[in-house]
Amino acid sequence: MDAKQALEKLLGYALAKELIEEADVPYCRNLLLDALGLDAPGEYRLNGERPEQAIETAKPYLDILLEDAVMRGAVADSAASRELLAGRLMGCLTARPSEINRKFWALYETQGPEAATDWFYRLCRDNDYIHVDAIRQNQVIRQKAACGELVITINLSKPEKDPRDIALALQKKASEYPRCMLCAENPGYAGRIGFPPRQNHRIVPVKLGGESWYLQYSPYLYYNEHCIVLCETHRPMHIGPESFRRLFDFVEQFPHYFIGSNADLPIVGGSILTHDHFQGGRCVFPMTVAPIRVPLHSPVPGVEAGILDWPLSALRLRGTDRAALQRAAEETLTAWREYSAPSLDILARTDAPHNTITPILRRDGASYVFDLVLRNNRTTPEHPLGLFHPHADLHHVKKENIGLIEVMGLFILPGRLKAELAALETLLTRPGEPELTENDHLYKHLPWFRELRERHGVLSPEKAEETLRQALAAKCQRVLEDAGVFKQDEEGIEGFLRFVQALGYTKA
Repeated sequence: MDAKQALEKLLGYALAKELIEEADVPYCRNLLLDALGLDAPGEYRLNGERPEQAIETAKPYLDILLEDAVMRGAVADSAASRELLAGRLMGCLTARPSEINRKFWALYETQGPEAATDWFYRLCRDNDYIHVDAIRQNQVIRQKAACGELVITINLSKPEKDPRDIALALQKKASEYPRCMLCAENPGYAGRIGFPPRQNHRIVPVKLGGESWYLQYSPYLYYNEHCIVLCETHRPMHIGPESFRRLFDFVEQFPHYFIGSNADLPIVGGSILTHDHFQGGRCVFPMTVAPIRVPLHSPVPGVEAGILDWPLSALRLRGTDRAALQRAAEETLTAWREYSAPSLDILARTDAPHNTITPILRRDGASYVFDLVLRNNRTTPEHPLGLFHPHADLHHVKKENIGLIEVMGLFILPGRLKAELAALETLLTRPGEPELTENDHLYKHLPWFRELRERHGVLSPEKAEETLRQALAAKCQRVLEDAGVFKQDEEGIEGFLRFVQALGYTKA
């Protein structure tokens, strides 16, 4: 298939996926020709036929078109340059925001919120904003740990930076538009080296707490229907009473989705703290099904409560009365902001405030279930990256911040681990210790290898794989334990009880 035939096939794909209509074909063909720097189509024309069964994604056709553009010199031969052109091509086949908004809210009004999000989610997959083919590369491991089954994703969907793109970015003047990748100005933006294209990106307006917010999907889904809800105004993350009101407003409009927020402080927050946003979607996480460890009587009428049986310190509130739950959450946040327990290394502030909350809200029939995860971002000389953060002996597996997604038991681990774990499996099947230097990519895993060798000896290939999976899950369990402010031992549980008892809760 040559490039001009691939162009026609791409139009057929867009028709089959209902991204465009028959009347749009000549117009969209011309847009694609212009984007590719071509003067005219080839002899093969779509001529309105609709493929009986379209392929799942546009990637086969995009690959041909991108390769041809590189060969003709129309685009630089680098990963980012190809990505920018792919975004432009799919933007030619994506309806304008006004049309998307009308269709979304028409479906919402006539068929309900689930039909509206189903359509919007499918569109974002079909127009390649959600990188379906790249996401398939991720390695997903479900493994039992002490706290229950954990989900571990080795993230291979984001390509490594191309040195040619880095060099090109250094030559160009830095732009401050859009201010970040979550800004409402992103849809339609052409992108640049170091900032992905957004021509096929669409967002849907929603009202939360009387403000303008927008619903979009994550281009690199970490879980099913992973959505982002972003504030129209570019402002820093903040957790407060108004945040809780917005969470409730969202689940009232979209009861089939959970919604939560990263904490609003460095170390315990997510990767983008400069733009106020939430994350949600349709997913049951390990934390979702965690049982109550200590049932509590709530001082707020209409609210059931309990300390969750989970490595991080979480208070679960449940009830049908939204106002009562909001009040209970606000009182918890206010108290936690100022709470210290020096004997447990919990200090509310030193040179800066340290206490905040990761809130997670979902519906369970007529009830709301509101999880409040207590966080603290204090650092110490022994733990300069965070006292309640993965400690140094875990950094060979997980060093990054523990944000909302990890809090709930879904781990996003770096892509380097795929090859490293495979190499470790092989080493566990061989006698002796490998000779590794500090420059070897496996050197950081050497203490882990020694621990496994001492405990298990030389293993068969099958047993090595099973053992390493179990050991990886145990490491992830430890990550959660390190991030927990009240530890899951007797002293920690008693400390957690003292905190909630100060709020008026009593053991049930």
